[in-house]
This record gives sequence, structure tokens and C-alpha cells, in this order.
Amino acid sequence: MMHRFVQHLFYFPWRLRQCFPRPVLDAIEHEITVAEGHHRGEIRFVIEANLDLLQLVRGTTARTRALELFSELHVWDTEENSGVLVYLLLAERRVEIVADRGINTKVRPESWADVCRHMSQAFQRGQFETGALQGIREIDAQLTVHFPTTGDRANELPNQPLVLG
Repeated sequence: MMHRFVQHLFYFPWRLRQCFPRPVLDAIEHEITVAEGHHRGEIRFVIEANLDLLQLVRGTTARTRALELFSELHVWDTEENSGVLVYLLLAERRVEIVADRGINTKVRPESWADVCRHMSQAFQRGQFETGALQGIREIDAQLTVHFPTTGDRANELPNQPLVLG
């Protein structure tokens, strides 16, 4: 427990910028834009440096925080219930994927767990750009199979990664 507090309280925001500089964030945005041309899903990518003291005291996990952000960012509010949130809690190198109910009826939870594991492995090696882009490509592959594009459609969620902290 104490280790987790220290891990978060001493994970400074400059470390996030070091792992995800502007060119990497631009590459993530580009990859999401390309991916969303293949399917009707909407991908939202969120990177959070660390949790604050109150969240830690409450016992907030990466999964809990991902669910909170899924709601707060209205990822659930797409026309076809086809939103996917990719959440990275950088202090723990934890990746969580939360998919809307329209997607969850078609994509097995094990598929999302595989994507999270691949991304986490890359992040553990310090390969942040590679891990993020590979994860988006794997999500793209799932959505392309289950939600193929049907022509022009509106982009309902921002493609630019959201950086918190």
C-alpha cells in the first residue's frame, strides 16, 4: 500500500512529457484518425501521470479511474454505442480498455486483455510510442471486423490524446 502512495506521489508530470512528447501524441492522434476510417468505432486515448492523494486514499484503481473517465468524457454516448476508451495510468504502467455495450456484445474481454498486455509490455520496456500505436492497431483490427465502415460518418469523439497530470 505504501509503495503505491510513493509511486504516485513522486511521479512528476515532467515524466509524462518525457514518455509522451508532442511528436508521440501527434502520432497517436494520426493513428486514431487512420483507424477510425476503417470502422464505425470511436477511440479515445487518455494518459494520466498519476492519481492524487484523495484517489489513492479511496483505493481508486486504474480500472475504476478508466470507468470514471469513460463516463466523464461521454465515450458511452456515441450513436452506435461503439466508443472505446484506452486509459494509461503511467505511474503504474497500467493500461485499461473500456468498451461501450455495442462493442462488448461482439468483442471478447480476452481480446481487450491481450491488447492491454501487449501495450503494458512495450511500456515496461520504455517503448511508449510503439506500445500506444500497436495497441491502437490491435483495437482497429477488432473494430474493423465487428463494426466495418459503411461510408461517411461524423467523428463523435476527439482523436487527440487527452493528457492528465
